[in-house]
Amino acid sequence: MPPYSLELRQKIVATYEAGNTSIRKVASQYQVATKTVQTLLKQYRETGDLSPKPLGSQIESPLEAHREKIIEIVLAHPDWRLWQYCEEVAKQTGVSVTTGSICRFLQRHNISLKKDL
Repeated sequence: MPPYSLELRQKIVATYEAGNTSIRKVASQYQVATKTVQTLLKQYRETGDLSPKPLGSQIESPLEAHREKIIEIVLAHPDWRLWQYCEEVAKQTGVSVTTGSICRFLQRHNISLKKDL
């Protein structure tokens, strides 16, 4: 879901700042959650800006530091299961990872695994 527009954010804060109303009434009027109104008011009071913050996490995966090694493991053993990659990565790099993080790493690098059954 995209962030609320800057215009709507300004209207919400202006309505509340005009006085004689509650956060719940403002939320109901603009059909947003009360937490949204609280967050916008806090952001406006602290920064004076209502621009939406960037979406998504800016944290880089700890696996990226071992990218070459992980790709080498995957290419050497293309028919392994995700849990086997986790064990091998932990053994060779010392980084403990979950099957989910290995799966996301492979998706980010456009590596698909085709199993020989």
